[in-house]
Amino acid sequence: MAEQHGKALVPQIRFAGFTDPWEQRKLGELFEESDERASDREILSVSVANGIYPASESDRETNPGASLANYKIVHFGDVVYNSMRMWQGAVDASRYDGIVSPAYVVTRPNSEVYARFFARLLRQPMLLKQYQQVSQGNSKDTQVLKFDDFASIGISMPASENEQRQIGAFFDRLDSLITLHQRKYDKLCVLKKSMLDKMFPKGGSLYPEIRFAGFTDPWEQRKLGEVARRVTRKNENRDSDLPLTISAQYGLVDQRTFFNNQVASKDMSGYFLLRKGEFAYNKSTSTDSPWGAIKRLEKYDMGCVSTLYICFELLSGDPDFLVTYYETDRWYKAVQLIAAEGARNHGLLNIAPDDFFETQICIPKRIDEQRQIGAFFDRLDSLITLHQRKLELLRNIKKSMLDKMFV
Repeated sequence: MAEQHGKALVPQIRFAGFTDPWEQRKLGELFEESDERASDREILSVSVANGIYPASESDRETNPGASLANYKIVHFGDVVYNSMRMWQGAVDASRYDGIVSPAYVVTRPNSEVYARFFARLLRQPMLLKQYQQVSQGNSKDTQVLKFDDFASIGISMPASENEQRQIGAFFDRLDSLITLHQRKYDKLCVLKKSMLDKMFPKGGSLYPEIRFAGFTDPWEQRKLGEVARRVTRKNENRDSDLPLTISAQYGLVDQRTFFNNQVASKDMSGYFLLRKGEFAYNKSTSTDSPWGAIKRLEKYDMGCVSTLYICFELLSGDPDFLVTYYETDRWYKAVQLIAAEGARNHGLLNIAPDDFFETQICIPKRIDEQRQIGAFFDRLDSLITLHQRKLELLRNIKKSMLDKMFV
């Protein structure tokens, strides 16, 4: 791709070989409304998040009693939009033949148009604003974009259908990669949830459903205070100026990065000083961690945490096993016993440190079983993080390219 600057109607990034400026056209010159009707074809849906897809692939149930008599025919390559949600980007170029609800507008492109290019162009932020401006209705919830108003909107496009085709194909490939990593990420998350359920004993049992070969002994119930010791060292000598916070998703992270450079206190001499390998319990509740989150410091040699946290170091046992244990239902049920539902203050659980160290944990007697379980989930977490990072990277690339490859 080559960069072009300083010319009117020329995108910042282009594929090699294209130098002509883009041209301004009205959508009505490129599309005509289609009003063919049928009731005996596959039902399609149009959403902001997923574009056009068969309704059978949706989690939402279609109304089996609904009449399909007025449904509109969609051919491969037609551009379809939700007339009430167009300003949110509910538009796509169809890769299916089927029918859609009469609430949708079906438009058929002429020979100058490569539909997959327009699938992206018509979602550009500047156009979304224009849809909202020309939609008819008094509020966002009642606004409707009729075809005549859609047709009046001006756009910029490559005159060459080949350039349209290359741009459309580029974003289709990018979307395929995003979908691939999203599916892998989702499958790994489901696998982890299943293994957390099966590789740790349930209820009052001391035997997990799934174990590594060679282990048959019952697990044992221990109090946290028997295997761990509280850490209360203060950062009085200012050994660290790194403020840490706990993210249920990312662990102990730099508070400045996580909260956009905002730190609760610049003077951290009164904070707890946490060293690599030690644990911290944040009693703050959230959707991801309704009973607070416990994480081990892994990314940095040391850092500072609020004295509202309960910090500890492991005296015996495998730390990777314990990291995983604190994601299980068994742990959540143990902490619930000392944190009554009513004992919350501004999202903080009212748990005293002494009570916290009385919480029961269920662990294998043999350290080698702990290590195998810890290593298994450590590898699984690494794979989940890998696909999560690839997803974030690909989404950032897509966002940047959508900005730079259109006028």
